[in-house]
Amino acid sequence: MEESKLNEKLNAVRAELPDDDELCDLADLFKMFGDSTRAKILSCLQQADLCVGEIAEVLGMTVSAVSHQLRVLRGAKLVKGTKEGKEVKYSLDDDHVTKIMEYGLTHVNEGKTRG
Repeated sequence: MEESKLNEKLNAVRAELPDDDELCDLADLFKMFGDSTRAKILSCLQQADLCVGEIAEVLGMTVSAVSHQLRVLRGAKLVKGTKEGKEVKYSLDDDHVTKIMEYGLTHVNEGKTRG
């Protein structure tokens, strides 16, 4: 490729890149999905809104361990809690979280069928 066309192409790519702060935030978001316990909790919450004790029961974990991970997920705005009486029911924060989970699982499962 001619050097001027190559420079033009590279400059066009460079112009479309998200800024460093956005990419850092994106990397932090994906780190949330990098922990299998958090992924399991998110999978549970895809099925139903649940309280800490219910999630712990489904996953065979302690309430303390689930509570800790829910705090992390809330901080990342992936789950939200709604007070119901004395308990808090957790749910996925919005449809984007559902889509990320769905796309991720589709990608993982496609890799298994191709491999």
